[in-house]
Amino acid sequence: MPCLYHKPKSMLITFRRNSVLAFIPAILILTGCSATPPFAQSPSSEVQVDSEQSFSNDSYADVLKTYVDENGLVEYSGLQANRQLLDEFVAAIGAVSPSTYESWSDAEKIAFLINAYNAFTLQAIIDQAPLKGSIRDIFGVWNIRQFTIAQNRRTLDNIEHGILRKDFNEPRIHMALVCAAISCPNLRNEPYTAAQLDRQLDDQVQQFLTSPKGLQIDRSNNRVAVSSIFKWFGEDWQKSYRVTSGFNGSDTEKAVLNFIGNYVGEDDRNYLIQGTYQLNYLDYDWSLNKQIN
Repeated sequence: MPCLYHKPKSMLITFRRNSVLAFIPAILILTGCSATPPFAQSPSSEVQVDSEQSFSNDSYADVLKTYVDENGLVEYSGLQANRQLLDEFVAAIGAVSPSTYESWSDAEKIAFLINAYNAFTLQAIIDQAPLKGSIRDIFGVWNIRQFTIAQNRRTLDNIEHGILRKDFNEPRIHMALVCAAISCPNLRNEPYTAAQLDRQLDDQVQQFLTSPKGLQIDRSNNRVAVSSIFKWFGEDWQKSYRVTSGFNGSDTEKAVLNFIGNYVGEDDRNYLIQGTYQLNYLDYDWSLNKQIN
């Protein structure tokens, strides 16, 4: 069992031996399939990429630097009008061979999968004309629309739940995967890389928890409120942050609070450990994370 109240010194990444790109069955309950609206056609299908080329994040880095501001908000209209670099990157994600992917380290795989998820999300948003006010207004964006990743067709849910959450013990991914909503963690304006992954994920957690959308501690009312992300995916913190004493709530909630305690000051950490507060979850704002001109 890891130290209860201190952040582990190394990345918490555990790779299961099964192939992460093996077929992941998904059960989709669809009604009225004949009436399913078609998805907008993305120009990315016209971009040709040599699968033998070495994979590069350079085009994606240019996209993020150009269209994502310091607050993680996206200039979607500009990206929609100038989408070639994003489409090139998405095509490159699809062209990576499965054998190349399998040869990568765990950190390389995680960085690749996070970048792919976020790039696919950006593409799904700008494929809408006009732009939707929320990603939830895009039919089937998470569990029906498929993207090509390492020459396999996957939905966003496949990537998040069937690969990243299933095959790696790294709950910090929830601060890096961006669902294009105001209450999401900020979209980072640089790609994730294997060399910087631990630092980048820690920084994402720190930014999220120091913002009112991630954590609110109200001592005057003896109340602690955390993002609903910790409710939806709380079980992911159980393996490495489970505690047998202190904190408040269910075993899963205690594990989450133990994790959070690694990223706050000593006084706040001690307050979380004593556990006499009321724990609540913050409302989630699904409005599009777009820049307002």
